[in-house]
Amino acid sequence: MGIFTLTMAVTALSVFAIERADRQREIAQLDKVAQEVSSGLERRANGNAAYLRSAAALFATRRSVEASLFRSFVGQLQMEGSASGVNGIGWGMRVASEDVPMVERVMRSGGGHADGAPMLPTPPFAVRPADFAKRGYAVPVMYLVPETARNRQSIGFDMASDPVRRIAMDRAELEERPIVSGKLKLVHAGHVSDQVGFVMYMPVFGASRDDGSRTLRGFVFTPFAADEFLRTSLPTDPDTPLGVRLYDGTETNADLLAQESPAARSGRVVRRWVDVAGRRWLLVVEAPPAMVLSMLSVMTLLFGLLVATLLLVLARLVSQQVAEDRVALAWFEQQSSIRDSLTRELNHRVKNTLANVLSIIALTRRRARDLDSFVESLEGRIRALSATHDLLTQSDWGATPVDLVIRAELAPYAQGADHHVDMGGPDVQLAPNDALSLGLAIHELATNAAKYGALSVPGGRVEVRWELAGETTARISWREHGGPAIDPKAGRKRGFGTDLIEKIVAHELRNPVDLRFEADGVRCTLIIPVRERGSFAIREGRPA
Repeated sequence: MGIFTLTMAVTALSVFAIERADRQREIAQLDKVAQEVSSGLERRANGNAAYLRSAAALFATRRSVEASLFRSFVGQLQMEGSASGVNGIGWGMRVASEDVPMVERVMRSGGGHADGAPMLPTPPFAVRPADFAKRGYAVPVMYLVPETARNRQSIGFDMASDPVRRIAMDRAELEERPIVSGKLKLVHAGHVSDQVGFVMYMPVFGASRDDGSRTLRGFVFTPFAADEFLRTSLPTDPDTPLGVRLYDGTETNADLLAQESPAARSGRVVRRWVDVAGRRWLLVVEAPPAMVLSMLSVMTLLFGLLVATLLLVLARLVSQQVAEDRVALAWFEQQSSIRDSLTRELNHRVKNTLANVLSIIALTRRRARDLDSFVESLEGRIRALSATHDLLTQSDWGATPVDLVIRAELAPYAQGADHHVDMGGPDVQLAPNDALSLGLAIHELATNAAKYGALSVPGGRVEVRWELAGETTARISWREHGGPAIDPKAGRKRGFGTDLIEKIVAHELRNPVDLRFEADGVRCTLIIPVRERGSFAIREGRPA
């Protein structure tokens, strides 16, 4: 998991770097587009300002300008058409309130033409709206070229009636240069329409007076449709469809002049201030919506995920193999420890067995009358050891039940029909050494019973019972019935078997042996340590 997390962290950093580079490249592209658009806006505004300066010079050098002359002059300027947002170039004369009726009569009588091509509006010329008296002056539209039907309807409109236009004209008069108005609604067919635009004004002054002052004659102006003005300033073949918005000041809907927006907003924008004829506009260029991650980032993320997954699987396999190797190594160490323990225990058992055999041989030789009796006694005792060894081998030298040890030693005597062996008791487990000692004791008791006791005569019976005497000991009782009578005072001749039971077996079992020769038969009680099966689990290959 650490390798997977580290790989995914590197992948995430790579994706972050790619996205950051894409964002920087996108911002650089947006900044380039913003520069191109702002340059286009300034260039076109400066060009129109130059046209207005030329027209202002015409009016300033002549006492009066006929309609035909103005039409011819504008035609020679070769201005851009309405498709570029320019609605023409016009002349608005400043007229005192008391002179308005006279100007209206002159314009209606044909004073506005000189070559037989009248420049009369339809309906007849009239200054509107008629609220100029409270201001003391009016600035009606006198000429507006080209003479389209819409422009003819605008003749006579008092531009001073609009506060936005009036502010721009006052500033142009004060600064004596072309000034752009704020956001306004253009006049169509003599009425204010819903089309958003702006107007550029250039003041025209009369001759200087003796005191150096000049009289304002009026303004030459150009109305612009803001949407068309912005559209013609955009790059002709942009790489991606961008969103462009132009604000007259703050970035609010109230100050929005024009916009070319993508289908949805992305929030990734570049802002640039543009100075156009004394007006400060805010240009906002916005990138189109895009995927959350670029294609390169997606490929990098998928590749990193694939590599991280492969490394995770590889690390998992290696870790699993290491764990399995550790388990195998621990198992081999355990098996080696078990083999060492078994080898040491086997050596101990062999030494004990050989010691027992040597003791049996030595004692048997001492009490043997001749060679045949020596061989016979020795063979029987060796067979008893062998039978018990077979039981221990079957139990892997683990805990051995008392029942199996007794049955193995009494099996040769329990098959006859003329005597009977009765045995029984609970399940009691013995340690290997204790099982060997018990086997020898039962063998000696059985041999003694077969020679001199209950098993030596027909109808004799031997009863063996065992029970738990405590948590760690068991009591085994041997009792003979129906055998030859025994004189309690004389007793039975003590031999090697008696010494073996009372000395060797008692020593090995770590408890005294109660052996009695009573009148009706031999009675023997042995106390044997009990072992839990779990105590010998190491021999069975399981943890203790």
